[in-house]
Amino acid sequence: MSFEFKTKDIESISEVLKVKPVKRGNFYRFELYDKKSKRKLALEIYPSLKTGKGKGNLISVYTINSHLQLHQCTGYLASELLGEVTFYSEADGKISGLIVEREAGCSLYANVDKSVLSGDFTRFGPEVMLSSIALSLAETNLK
Repeated sequence: MSFEFKTKDIESISEVLKVKPVKRGNFYRFELYDKKSKRKLALEIYPSLKTGKGKGNLISVYTINSHLQLHQCTGYLASELLGEVTFYSEADGKISGLIVEREAGCSLYANVDKSVLSGDFTRFGPEVMLSSIALSLAETNLK
């Protein structure tokens, strides 16, 4: 495992999401609520959790209608400007991303070919274009 969440990372995420995390045992929990949309979600970050044969970072998001997980998170990008945090995982030329918005929104993109992150997004249909644009912000941090 080459990346592990540290205290400074948790603080950076807290600043962007505008909510204080609560440390619970081996993980951090952020509870977000947006009054306007009435959306709620809980974000949990498990640094260096045993997963299978090794250790990795696990990101969990709980909403009223879903539970999403990103295993083996290899990094994140916290954007104050966009008011969102993109957690990503890379493996074998593919990237998966879990994006958490300050307004308690969440999006998941899984197994996206890294080649679609750069270049002319308009060459793709809208179904692919959305994931390309959403994950392209993290491209500078990728291996």
